[in-house]
Amino acid sequence: MQSIRLVEGWEHYRGSLGGVWEVWREAKLKSSLYHLPWEAVSLPHCFNRYDAVDPDVKYYQGQGWYRTSLGISNPYKEGRTLLRFEGAGQKSTVYVATGETGRHNGGFDEFRLDITEAAEAAKGDPLYKGKVPVAVMTDNSRDLETIPSDISDFNVYGGLYRHVHLVYVPKISLERVHATVLCVSGDKATIQLKARLYNPQRASDTVKLTVTVRDPAGKEIFRRETSAAPWEGLTELDRLELDALALWSPDHPQLYTCEVELESVHGATKQTVRFGVRTYEFVEKGPFLLNGKRLLIRGTHRHDDHAGVGAAMTDDMIRTELRLVKEMGANFLRLGHYQQSELVLELCDELGLLVWEEIPWCRGGLGGDGYKRQCREMLEAMIDQHYNHPSVIIWGLGNENDWEADFDSFDKDAIRAFMKELHDLSHELDPYRLTGIRRCDFCKDIVDVYSPSIWAGWYRGIYPKYEEYSRHGFEQTSRFLHLEWGADAMAGRHVEQPYTGFRDIRAGTSAEERDGDFLMSGGEPRVSALGDWSETYFCDLIDWHLKSQETMDWLTGTAQWVFKDFSTPVRPDNPVPYVNQKGVIERDFTKKDAYYVFQSYWSEQPMVRIYGHSWRTRWGRPSEKKLIRVYSNCLEAELFANGISCGRQRRDPQNFPCAGLRWEIELAEGFNHLKVVASKDGVTVEDETHYEYQTSSWSEPAYLRMTATKQTDSLVSLEVKAYDRNHVFCPDAVNFIRFSLAGDGKLIDNLGTARASRYVQLAGGRATICAEYAAEGTLIASAASDGLKTAIVVV
Repeated sequence: MQSIRLVEGWEHYRGSLGGVWEVWREAKLKSSLYHLPWEAVSLPHCFNRYDAVDPDVKYYQGQGWYRTSLGISNPYKEGRTLLRFEGAGQKSTVYVATGETGRHNGGFDEFRLDITEAAEAAKGDPLYKGKVPVAVMTDNSRDLETIPSDISDFNVYGGLYRHVHLVYVPKISLERVHATVLCVSGDKATIQLKARLYNPQRASDTVKLTVTVRDPAGKEIFRRETSAAPWEGLTELDRLELDALALWSPDHPQLYTCEVELESVHGATKQTVRFGVRTYEFVEKGPFLLNGKRLLIRGTHRHDDHAGVGAAMTDDMIRTELRLVKEMGANFLRLGHYQQSELVLELCDELGLLVWEEIPWCRGGLGGDGYKRQCREMLEAMIDQHYNHPSVIIWGLGNENDWEADFDSFDKDAIRAFMKELHDLSHELDPYRLTGIRRCDFCKDIVDVYSPSIWAGWYRGIYPKYEEYSRHGFEQTSRFLHLEWGADAMAGRHVEQPYTGFRDIRAGTSAEERDGDFLMSGGEPRVSALGDWSETYFCDLIDWHLKSQETMDWLTGTAQWVFKDFSTPVRPDNPVPYVNQKGVIERDFTKKDAYYVFQSYWSEQPMVRIYGHSWRTRWGRPSEKKLIRVYSNCLEAELFANGISCGRQRRDPQNFPCAGLRWEIELAEGFNHLKVVASKDGVTVEDETHYEYQTSSWSEPAYLRMTATKQTDSLVSLEVKAYDRNHVFCPDAVNFIRFSLAGDGKLIDNLGTARASRYVQLAGGRATICAEYAAEGTLIASAASDGLKTAIVVV
């Protein structure tokens, strides 16, 4: 087999066409009348990479076309030529020249199309000069009869946003290999190997099979050669016994390698898969066991989403993100809310991250036959394509399926019946993994593992009652796992006294999210609507949750929502519009302070962090003592303020906040330098930061002041700050600001971060954005806010 990743040589047109001939006719008719604004692009490519977070428009949903010309030369006599798509959003139709070669419904699972005959025919057409023209129409239009629902809290992206490959295979080839750990007993395990062929012409030539297995150190531990006639479907090839097992776990993610080589008179193909040996159990009314020992699941979630690329994350971006997850100390990752790329699963295997992966049956209700067929097909594809990954422990069947929206009727019995069908199908396809759903109480008895909705201190209730809320949820289901908890936080926003809402909000006995709670107004009092959206409150809430989880001996574990901020069409009024800001990092990998709170509880690597590196101005009265927060996993830390020791504090995980690593000190008016030193296991770590301390009081913001700082010959940073009528800086101002630009340059915006959005709330009384400009030109930048005097600066 030969596989070529198709990265360059593509063009994109965003819009609908009358037919596929419009893709090619300009080349034949040579007239500007038929010109379309095709854009040269590299793959992967998402055509919503900017407009998903544009504050002034709804993101585009419709057709997006791609075209390229391929030089095809299959090295195998009578071989097959395939196009392999790792994921395309959301419905795809593939053409060779003007002939349709296949369709796919679903934006997240892989699919392959055989273009052998179509490619040969196109090569003979003089219009294409021996090349093979390929066009792909992707379509993310709204469609109630497809999943996921358009009321989901994430963008249903469009484009060729995962890799596309040109693949050559012999007439008979391997299509899929599954390695199954049938049983583990002591230090021995039985492994079953199955394979499926790709043999569309039903060739009957005998094939030779060579199976080789290597242990995690690379040593060959099994090899066998056999011959067989071609077969249909997924068929057992071999069984082998492993001894002296190297078990897979988050601390020691040991991976075995299996190579299956198939040879025939038509050529050879080889499939290499990795697998791990582990056992796990969600004890009924009890904890989670991995390899027979209790493991507290410490998790988070991820979306395929990044600043400037949307869903078209590069391999390096994905590697960076998963490395950050692991370095935070997590051992679990829920892939929300759809199948993700093979690379994501490979990295989870290598890093030691347990995985819950799910199909995108998310919100809306239950559609008709086509809707159900898509759910089944996506479940079948996900299990088949990601079967070998030891990181996967749960196949998710849905999310928030109690959310009525897309159909004129909402039939709980029908949803229950279909959920049971998917549960049974999952166990038929993979008897060795569990099923799960989150937030659909009337289906919680159907699946193996259930997560109720618990948002203590955000959508409902108060976070000091988190353990009580969790215990209530635990008692309502046989196998409990708490997915999705946390809060939104505007990066760079810090407060001296974080909002708690404890006096305004009914504590209650549960903290489930209800429809509409994500809105910024209306409904019952809740922190999400009344709170300050500060990193300060965010860290306190997370700190309380984590300290509580460490003492809940009955707890299987939890997963915080979400690791990284991501775009969403249902949150236009957020401080960064159209961005769900619950991440512990921003869309561009910039860490919020909460990242270090997690590290202080979960990471083994010695670390220390002073809270508030992005808190540039603190405020208070002269000589007022201010709280200095430090997060660390070291037993003791010493704080220095302006070069003078403030003493040592010992870490106590149950001493809230900051596990006791906090100091109350007087800050000098103006500049203050802080440094902390801590040690663990003979390793000394330190951190330092600085604040301005403002003692002048202020009133409501009255005007804006903007400054420009050149970063390079072509890049300038623009900062706007709010001042009151007495010209005193307002460090707690949260007004929305709109940046505008005229002249020879452009704003670097629509990235969905606090520093790259042209319409954004102030954080710490200020907002920043960058602009590109021509060195010989003039740039006029403005910042406006309702009711405030506009600021203008000329560069």
